Amino acid sequence: MNKTLALLLLLPTSLLGQSHSTKKAVAPHASASHAQTANRPQFRGEGLTPTPPMGWNSWDAWNFTINQDQFEQSARWMRKHLRPYGYRYMVIDEGWYLRNPASGGKPAWQFTIDKYGQYTPATNRFPTAANGAGFRPLSNYIHSLGLKFGFHIVRGIPRQAAEQNLPIAGSKFHLQDAVDHSKNADCPWNTDNFGVKDNAAGQAYYNSLAKLYARWGVDFLKVDCISSHPYRGTEIHMIHRALRRYAPHIVLSLSPGPTPLQEHNDVRRNAQMWRMSDDVWDHWHQDPRQWWSQGIRAQFFTAAEWMPYQGHGHWADADMLPIGQLRPFPGWGKPRATRLTHAEQRSMMTLWSMARSPLIIGANLLQLDSWTTKLLTNREVLAIDQHSFDNHAVITTYRTAVWTARPQRGGGYYLSVSNLSDQPQSISYQWRQLDLPGGAYRVRDLWAHKNIGRETSLKVDLQPHASVLYRLTR
Repeated sequence: MNKTLALLLLLPTSLLGQSHSTKKAVAPHASASHAQTANRPQFRGEGLTPTPPMGWNSWDAWNFTINQDQFEQSARWMRKHLRPYGYRYMVIDEGWYLRNPASGGKPAWQFTIDKYGQYTPATNRFPTAANGAGFRPLSNYIHSLGLKFGFHIVRGIPRQAAEQNLPIAGSKFHLQDAVDHSKNADCPWNTDNFGVKDNAAGQAYYNSLAKLYARWGVDFLKVDCISSHPYRGTEIHMIHRALRRYAPHIVLSLSPGPTPLQEHNDVRRNAQMWRMSDDVWDHWHQDPRQWWSQGIRAQFFTAAEWMPYQGHGHWADADMLPIGQLRPFPGWGKPRATRLTHAEQRSMMTLWSMARSPLIIGANLLQLDSWTTKLLTNREVLAIDQHSFDNHAVITTYRTAVWTARPQRGGGYYLSVSNLSDQPQSISYQWRQLDLPGGAYRVRDLWAHKNIGRETSLKVDLQPHASVLYRLTR
């Protein structure tokens, strides 16, 4: 959420009143990535996501509406075209429990809820869920493709079920025992559910969900309205405890953002992913009509703040990649091809990779063009996202962002340079100005797959919103 309204809102709060240029020496920043290890808190499930998760989510292209056939077709496309590059997670976003998601919203929506107040897949859209099977048949199919299966929920207890005071599965409690009626307990932008009370009944409800999702073979759970608007630490902790006990194999992703930076230890203790910003859509600058939508440019500032806490199996998430065809029913706006230019898409992918964000595709996979496929499958770029360290911003101004990182193997450095401005720029620095050892480096352009030659300094001309991404070696 960012842009005094023009410039002031562009920066995260912690940067206001400070210089808009950040410079960090390599050695001190390396301690944020590695020397923290000795005294850092112990977190759940570090082995679940040793590298940032890569996959696809249905929201940007399908909104509430995706059905089983469309989802399975998308999964088959991923197996053929993206799985060889590391993409694994197939995630159904919000609304899989709605029988009529395109009916215009409440009160017309028809929810599918079981006798214990748990959402179940709408069988008219997911037919293999019939007869109490839930998502188990679909997850079995996704697993047969060598992929992983996940879905989205909004935190809380379905209001419709709570009003009936249904029993909580596997416990002596009923839903009203678990409903939090205190002020601000409910999600402010989604009134489908009540908030959950931090008591034995509330824990029992989240335990029942963890048991159910384990039976369904779920690998990934995205929980919404929990890491911001407001930050619901009590419910994060209850979900964490439920998964740790009954479904320790499930990756927990928290949404939306901006997750408060001061909660970095809490989210790392309890989740594998959390959103660093509010929703990211296909616009470079902040859109004043959509205050909740983060522009790509602003994400350079937000991501820089999270880098000291990135890694060790726990990942600050820069959000889905709004690229390709955002249709037939995008989660925001009219059906369209992404409004980001090719240069802006490369800059986004450059930042996401240098920041080691999870790479979750938002495009309609069934309509993915060859240019976008190549953007997503550049092995040299993906290696930064998956296998680098000491990732950080060296320079961040309103005009320019420079990041460096180090490969886990092979030595040298990764270097990205981005023109954040609306005008062409000629950018030049001595290596030492970028906290790199001086001398000559062999420079390889990773987007062009081209060796440039030996250089003793950085000199690059960039069009508006464009980036370069280099590998430097001796």
